[in-house]
Amino acid sequence: MGFKFYAPASLFLLLLSLPAFAYGWGVDGHAIICQIAQDRLSDPAAAAVEDLLPNYAKNNLSRLCSWADRVKFRYRWSSPLHYIDTPDGLCTYDYDRDCKDEDGVKGRCVSGGITNYTNQLLDYGNSSSESQYNLTEALLFLAHLMGDVHQPLHVGFTTDRGGNTINVRWYRRKSVLHHVWDDNIIETAEERFYNDNVEEFTEAIKQNITGEWSDQVAKWEKCSDNKVACPDVYASESIEAACDWAYKDVKNNTQLEDDYFLSRLPVVNLRLAECGVRLAATLNRIFG
Repeated sequence: MGFKFYAPASLFLLLLSLPAFAYGWGVDGHAIICQIAQDRLSDPAAAAVEDLLPNYAKNNLSRLCSWADRVKFRYRWSSPLHYIDTPDGLCTYDYDRDCKDEDGVKGRCVSGGITNYTNQLLDYGNSSSESQYNLTEALLFLAHLMGDVHQPLHVGFTTDRGGNTINVRWYRRKSVLHHVWDDNIIETAEERFYNDNVEEFTEAIKQNITGEWSDQVAKWEKCSDNKVACPDVYASESIEAACDWAYKDVKNNTQLEDDYFLSRLPVVNLRLAECGVRLAATLNRIFG
């Protein structure tokens, strides 16, 4: 499986400077994930990440955690790598059945993308030959796609495109269900509880990782069968969460208010925490 794209360095620098567009978890969600991961990197992994990041983002992966969204309009081949469409109402994920793009090309989904870029990064430090891959891009894609696969509606139903065609009202504002999970829940939490400050939100999740959820962290980090990354596990969790929480009690034009927000925020917090821990564990395995 190879979604290989060889861009000249000048184009890559141009793409880094493009304005951000909000997809996936939205800018804040991805930044939270990458900051959690950055703080949990082993020394070898931290050194490798610093080596691969451009100078202005050294030691700060979160600054470029949404890069993969910014380049969708130039790297059009990358769009299918951000999500998985599953059969309507089935609430399960199967790689062979579901990991494909709209043309039916197998492996072109967020799980396939994670596997592909993980394998590319394993080429880092190979002294026998210069890598054939752009490992900076591979790092940025991996960090972002790990976030996407943990957003429940990035593994959502085919017909509604992961909630993108379900119109809702988020309190008084028009939205779609997918955007509620990308941005609205996080933004409302920041506004109510964290002084509109993403750093405070991040710190609260990190405290839960070392406190309330500390007994679960080893399980989150683990990857079965000696694999480096386990995106199919994460995708299965997401479609279950989509059915149990995201889609539940929501129809077209439903108004979502405190009952939905306060019951779904713990799910969002948990998925952000799991992803940050798993991204760090994956990078530690790659570069360790």
